[in-house]
Amino acid sequence: MSAPTDGTTDGTTDAGGEDGGKTLGNAAYGHKPFKRSKSHFTDRITADGRDHGWPVEPGRYRLVVSRACPWASRALVSRRLLGLEDALSLAVTDPIQDERSWRFTLDPGDRDPVLGIRFLGEAYAAREPDYSGGISVPAVVDVPTGKLVTNDYQQITLDLATEWTALHRPGAPDLYPEPLRDEIDAVMDGIYRDVNNGVYKCGFASGQEEYDDAFRALFHRLDLVSQRLADRRYLVGDTITEADIRLFTTLVRFDAVYHGHFKCNRFKITEDRVLWGYARDLFQTPGFGDTVDFDHIKRHYYQVHEGINPTRIVPGGPDLSGWLTPHHREELGGRPFGDGTPPGPPPAAESVPPPDTAHRVAGRSAGGPGS
Repeated sequence: MSAPTDGTTDGTTDAGGEDGGKTLGNAAYGHKPFKRSKSHFTDRITADGRDHGWPVEPGRYRLVVSRACPWASRALVSRRLLGLEDALSLAVTDPIQDERSWRFTLDPGDRDPVLGIRFLGEAYAAREPDYSGGISVPAVVDVPTGKLVTNDYQQITLDLATEWTALHRPGAPDLYPEPLRDEIDAVMDGIYRDVNNGVYKCGFASGQEEYDDAFRALFHRLDLVSQRLADRRYLVGDTITEADIRLFTTLVRFDAVYHGHFKCNRFKITEDRVLWGYARDLFQTPGFGDTVDFDHIKRHYYQVHEGINPTRIVPGGPDLSGWLTPHHREELGGRPFGDGTPPGPPPAAESVPPPDTAHRVAGRSAGGPGS
């Protein structure tokens, strides 16, 4: 997600990913039309290093995320499903930023223990000293040089699925199967435009007409998605694909933040039988719900977006325990991992509280400005 510097996301206006800077101040969120631009650093990490010489190598790169950010969460889910934890290390930022953007205040000494930096912006500066744009996550950093490699949130997960195959765990699913790519791309395009982006268009609309247009497009697309999923377990084919990951990371945040905070309130996900069952099915699938931190999500949105929530009060609800209730979607068939197997449990250092615990944690920490 990105910051109001050049208008990046999660309460911003321009780029992809989540930009956490405060160059124009968090009070600027919601006071200018929403626009998402392309990522600035689009180098790719490929199996043969053909793109600017960044080859896939175990242990060379560090994935920097915020658990609050839906764009970064795509990479978290993909990394877990593909079993890349040992090959691609993980840095998690504080969900609350200061004027220097994403910071590593969750780590001892307020520094990332691998990169040795206090702010993600230091990796951006190492790559391009004169860069003045947003500091966004997800980001991949080259550990030996400390330089940012890419913040291309659209391409990172596709490359994890297709270029990092030599390092995938045994039994890893094919998240972007070649025979289905055209259909996956088409489905993702509508979801990206109207849902992933649509909630931000609603939340940061600066006028009624702008909001109304985004609201209609968002719920029209959700209606279409609900119809599509009424008789099929997954969006494309009979296994989990990249399309499901991209829809899930918005749905899992919908009732907790988008419904109220972003005024996306025609209905809650819990009120649509199909979408609620689908979202719970994925949440309960290893690799999805075990990457979700509702405490980080709620504190980030409600405390960073001062332009639309000037009191920075974090609401106590909604009740999150329903995420673990039976969904019955297995009755539609489908095989989550195809011919593969589910990932094992996450590393202890990367585990997050289950949703009932997260609900209580969020309530306790609602008044705190940090982590």
